[in-house]
Amino acid sequence: MNQTTQDSKQVALVTGAAQGLGKAIAQSLFNAGFAVVITDANEAGAAETAREIDATAERVLALKLDVLLKTDFEAALHASIERFGKVSALVNNAAMTPTTPVMEISPEEFDKVVSVNLRGTFFGCQVFGQYFADNGYGRIVNMASLAGQNGGTASGAHYASTKGAILTMTKIFARQLAESKVTVNAVAPGPMDLPSVRELVPAERLEQIINDMIPVKELGNADFVADMVTKLAGPDASFVTGAAWDVNGGIFMR
Repeated sequence: MNQTTQDSKQVALVTGAAQGLGKAIAQSLFNAGFAVVITDANEAGAAETAREIDATAERVLALKLDVLLKTDFEAALHASIERFGKVSALVNNAAMTPTTPVMEISPEEFDKVVSVNLRGTFFGCQVFGQYFADNGYGRIVNMASLAGQNGGTASGAHYASTKGAILTMTKIFARQLAESKVTVNAVAPGPMDLPSVRELVPAERLEQIINDMIPVKELGNADFVADMVTKLAGPDASFVTGAAWDVNGGIFMR
C-alpha cells in the first residue's frame, strides 16, 4: 500500500480489542473501510484478532497497549502513524468488569479497576486528544456503561463508578477539544449478549435481569453497538460532541 492510499483512509485505534465488544468494534470499523489498530494488553490476543479481521494485514495493525501506561499510548500513536500515516479516531474500550459485592471490594481491587477503566481512558483522551487538536481533526469515542447511569444491574460498584466518571470526562474533553474540530462522545451500553457477560453473571441471575429489569426482554446486540461507535468515529459525526448514546433496552430512559 502506498503512502497516498494510506493517508486517504480513516484510521482508528481501539483499546481492549482482542475480544468481546472491542473486537466487534474493530470488525465494524474495518467493515466500514477504516484501517484499524487493534491494541490490547494481551499482545497475542490482539495479533490473533488482527489475523481474523484481515488475513492480508493490509488494513490492520496489532499492538500491545497497557492502558495503565501513558507511554504505551504514546508509543501506539507513533507506531500507528508510522504504519498508516495518521490516526483519525480513538475508541477507549479497555476495561475491567468485576462483579464483586460492594462490601467485599478490597483496596487493591478498587485501585486496579479505577486505574484501568478511568485512568486508562483519561490517558487515551489526553495523548490522542492533543494529537488530534494539533492536526485540527479527530474523533474520540469512550465506552461508558448503563452502570454509570443507574448504579449497575450486575456489575461491581467500582466498575459502575468508573463508568459514571467516564461520562463526565467525555464532556470535559469534548469542551476542551471542540474548537479544534475534535469530537468526544460516549456510548453507554446495557447488558450485552457477549460470552464475557454470560461468564460474569450466573445464568439464573442473567435470566432474572432479562425478564424483570430489561423492558424489551432481551440482551443487547454487540454488533449494533459497534456500528454506533463506527458512526461516531467517522467524518460525518462533526455536529455531535459531549453526548452519551444509550443502548440499554429501556432500562434507563431520560
